[in-house]
This record gives sequence, structure tokens and C-alpha cells, in this order.
Amino acid sequence: MLDNIRIVLVQTFHPGNIGQAARAMKTMGLTNLVLVNPRCFPDAEATRLAAGAEDVVESARVVSDLKDAVADCVQVVGASARLRSMPLPHYAEPEDMAREVTHNAAHDPVALVFGRERSGLTNDEINCCSHQVSIPANPEYGILNLSQAVQVLAYEVFRAWRHRPDSSFQHQTPSNGRPPTREQLEHFHAHLQQVMQESGFLTQPHARTEAQLQALFARAQPSRRELSLLRGFLSAVAPK
Repeated sequence: MLDNIRIVLVQTFHPGNIGQAARAMKTMGLTNLVLVNPRCFPDAEATRLAAGAEDVVESARVVSDLKDAVADCVQVVGASARLRSMPLPHYAEPEDMAREVTHNAAHDPVALVFGRERSGLTNDEINCCSHQVSIPANPEYGILNLSQAVQVLAYEVFRAWRHRPDSSFQHQTPSNGRPPTREQLEHFHAHLQQVMQESGFLTQPHARTEAQLQALFARAQPSRRELSLLRGFLSAVAPK
């Protein structure tokens, strides 16, 4: 199940942080590392600071876009201290995030996404996520190093995994159905946008209608079957 939990680092500037993040991951049983446009990788500093987790660094997958890193994931949690004007479902406590992540990871890939050392994740990158999580810290100085943030969330995930329900539960399909992947949701939103435009529903391009609907479906968390039902409805009502 831990193999289904993916750590994604976006545009990491210092290669040493990649090695330290890999070390933080391995201590908590996580080995699936994806790097989005790292500034310098592979790099000897990343390997040196991995300090026993060199295998995690060496097996890391490098991609050019965050969408490529999470397309097959059913849940994507972006670590962010800043709440956007149109926030996604938000975990104020990493413990709550970890319980849901380990539940979904029993059946499908999930991802925890961390942004740049200085500026974190952009709004567009947050929109690639299904949830946000923040780490409670001293309000007067709540700054965590990238690898420290990875360590905290990886620990919560490992802790939730250790305290998971009995093994028989792990092999059951969730009662509300399997959640869709990010790629499936992206296709749904593209389909919805097309129907709204063709029907004349979208008449004010700056009204944030699409963003509001994306937020609505993010909160609703439809299953794959429900998403298929919605797409069938869109096909039926689309202008001929």
C-alpha cells in the first residue's frame, strides 16, 4: 500500500533537498519519488545527502509537468501554507489527511505534492490537486525546510498506515466507489466546459463560473461511476 503513495517535488532548486527528502521518505517506508523540473538532477549533492536512501534518489522519476506526475492519482494533496481565494478541500490537521490518503492508497495511487523552497506551489499547480494540507506551526515563525515538511507528512502517513483497520478492510472496495484519477476529472471538466460554451450558458468569461464548478466537484468528490453518469448526462443534453 505504501508503494501507492507518491511524493512529488516541484522545481526543487537545491539538489541537496532532494536527497534529504528521499531520506525523510525512506525512514517512513515511502520510496516513490517524482521530480517535476528540478533545477539540477541528477547531482552528487542529492546522492550524498540521501545518506542511505540513495536507492530512492536513483529510482526517482523526472517529468516536465505536474499534470504528468499525478494524472493517474485518485487523490492529490498539495502542501501549502497559503489558502487561495477559491480553496480546495483543506486539511488543517495532517493526521486527518493521512487517514484518507492511506485509505485511498489501498486501491489506487495518491500523491503528496510539495512546491519550491522559496515560493511553494503556484495557483495553477494547486488547481492540479484535489486537496490542500497545511502543517500547524508557530504563527510567528512557521517556516519549514522542504525536507522537514516531507518528513512531517510522511510520518503522519506512516503512522496512519500502522494504525490502519484490519487487513480485510484493505481489500474491500470503498462503499462510495473508487475515486476518479486526476486525468479522468480533467476530461470531465473539459467536457463540462464544452457543453456550457456550446449551450450558451457561459456568457461572461470573467465570472469564474468554471472555477466555482471545479471547486464544487472537488468538495463533492464524485466516484468514477458518478463521474461517468455525469458525463453521460452531458452527452445527452449537449446541443446537437
